[in-house]
Amino acid sequence: MRDIVLTLLVAGILPFTLKKPYIGLLLWIWLGIMNPHRLTYGFAYNLPFAQISAIFFFLGILINLKQTYRFPWNGITVAMLAFVLWIGVSPWFSFHPEFEFELWVRAFKIQMMVLIGFFVIGNRHQLNAVIAILALSVGFYGIKGGVFTILTGGGNRVWGPDFTFIADNNTLALAVIMVVPLFRYLQLEMENKWIKRGCIAAMLLCTASALGSHSRGAFLAIVAMSIFLWLKSPKKLGLGIAMAMAIALFLPFMPEEWYARMSTIQTYDQDASANGRINAWWVAWNVAVDRFPLGAGFKMYQPDVFAIYAPNPLDIHAAHSIYFQVLGEHGFMGLFLFLTIFFLAWRYGVYVIRETRNRPELVWARNLAAMTQVSLVGYAIGGAFLSLSYFDLPYYLVLVLVILKGIVRDEVLGHTAESNAAKPDVQLQTPAGQYKLR
Repeated sequence: MRDIVLTLLVAGILPFTLKKPYIGLLLWIWLGIMNPHRLTYGFAYNLPFAQISAIFFFLGILINLKQTYRFPWNGITVAMLAFVLWIGVSPWFSFHPEFEFELWVRAFKIQMMVLIGFFVIGNRHQLNAVIAILALSVGFYGIKGGVFTILTGGGNRVWGPDFTFIADNNTLALAVIMVVPLFRYLQLEMENKWIKRGCIAAMLLCTASALGSHSRGAFLAIVAMSIFLWLKSPKKLGLGIAMAMAIALFLPFMPEEWYARMSTIQTYDQDASANGRINAWWVAWNVAVDRFPLGAGFKMYQPDVFAIYAPNPLDIHAAHSIYFQVLGEHGFMGLFLFLTIFFLAWRYGVYVIRETRNRPELVWARNLAAMTQVSLVGYAIGGAFLSLSYFDLPYYLVLVLVILKGIVRDEVLGHTAESNAAKPDVQLQTPAGQYKLR
């Protein structure tokens, strides 16, 4: 039954993408991040829904060329294009080039769809739609996981859908906690009181789900994001009270096993999992230094690579860090481009917040920029311990900030032009005659 419902739903949406290409991007985001086909049990489980939606998306762009937006050439988009090109270089110098293609295609498709998304997203309504799809796609698992955590007393870990970026309990926890600020923005933006209440419930359940994952990286992200969320929120008192109540509600509820696992953050040197991560980080560093400026490609986590570069050759792990993952796979140049993308995205958020100060009509833009920044803080902190360098969600947040800056810049310049036009002419008498100043 699930297979039929999902297939009919996707088939029903596809025609609309031909008329409004941004709907095609929303469909792609939903299919790529939520992976609803992984919740089925029959023929739909392996159907190429994402590929089909991409085809209709491109057709929609071609049909509506006059209605699409201009590509925003700026530091971020140039860095993203360079990053897309660079991640195609290191696989040619991999220790196992025969295994690189599939992983490269996966990363390439995600990056290219984000870049193409710049052509179809360009106004407040469309940005809100992107935020809603991102929040709901991940929030589905957060809400479900939060209910599961409460019903089981936090004794069982929460896992994501199989064969996805968020299948692991740790990666799901980070993704779930990253959408909490997005629900906060929707709560501030929406006028319907029931939607507002639903967003509050989603925030609480997503937090419970992240805690129920028993992920130490997600816990650190929660702490950092909570501080920034409070600092960036326009209503600090109410949010502070709500956060204090949430802490009082959830933490005493968690089992002893959870506290024991969180306590290992202070004794990481005695934890086998942490030592495995550190071993993999040394491999990434040694590879990047030895093969400067290239890395060892996507498939570098192999016994022969660890035999050459690892302090402990027998402890073979994935990088478990967005930073060391990019460093090892694509070298120092890849890491530089990766960091540049998110550094500039943060600066764009700073610009939006600064320029919208004392502009009531742009409060929505300030709230969106602030909450997107909070989400990126979670990615920066939690991602330091997870291999999520190519995960879709943070790159779509970058897209949001780029488009948002463009909207705010146009509003500010338009307001300035109107102000200048409204100024009265001033007659200036000089020896050479009269001049009119505006």
